[in-house]
Amino acid sequence: MREHLHSFFSHPRLPNILTFCRMLAVVVVVLGLQLGPRTGLGDRAVCMVVAIFYLAAALSDLLDGYLARKYGNESNLGRFLDPMADKLLVSSALIMLIPMGRVAAWMAFLILAREMAVTGLRAIAAEQGLVIAASPQGKQKTFAQNTALFCLLWHYELLWANTHRVGSVMIWVALAATYWSAILYFRQFLLAAAAGGAAEAPAHFKRASSALAAAAAGAGAAAGAGGGAATRVEGGAGGAPAGGEGEDPRPEAELPDQ
Repeated sequence: MREHLHSFFSHPRLPNILTFCRMLAVVVVVLGLQLGPRTGLGDRAVCMVVAIFYLAAALSDLLDGYLARKYGNESNLGRFLDPMADKLLVSSALIMLIPMGRVAAWMAFLILAREMAVTGLRAIAAEQGLVIAASPQGKQKTFAQNTALFCLLWHYELLWANTHRVGSVMIWVALAATYWSAILYFRQFLLAAAAGGAAEAPAHFKRASSALAAAAAGAGAAAGAGGGAATRVEGGAGGAPAGGEGEDPRPEAELPDQ
């Protein structure tokens, strides 16, 4: 039984399958909120079903990333689809909640504008050899957004809690976290670009760029000297990864911005 579970969870296509399922959840959210009143199920039942699908899709983001890193199944397709699926999920919920009066249109616009701006920043950074990895602030923003949207989608009382009121408060927290993380990304990008990859570059960028540089340098040394003088990227002194004590030696490019 354990071997079957290991084989299932280590399947190289499983992370991308979960990402595709998250994209399909977008269809459920949109159609559920649009056609729900016509199904005869009642508004409460429709809201609950849509909210549960949204929550499952949001949690699948954590699962596919964990499985991809644990079993070494990262792929370029996954790095492209994962952030796109996340933004589609958040965007669909925000837009569908506007005509229902649960999210202000201007607030949804500001959140979506930030997502587009950071996506553009990542493209510019990539051209300069810099990688924007997932930061703690980006993860906090994602948590606040998903919590707010789940509560607003549920809308009705849950375990004696007024989810609409909780969601209305959390969407303000999400908006603040959204722009705070964006400010930090832009600031770090400007500092890293000005430093040109030197030691003065912020650690958030420096670890990603140095890992890539170390890998390139190791490949060049291996080609020139038959691999005998190549520097190991996987480990440093005392068995610690080259990126620092306790750090993942893989480039942080494998962790998409949130």
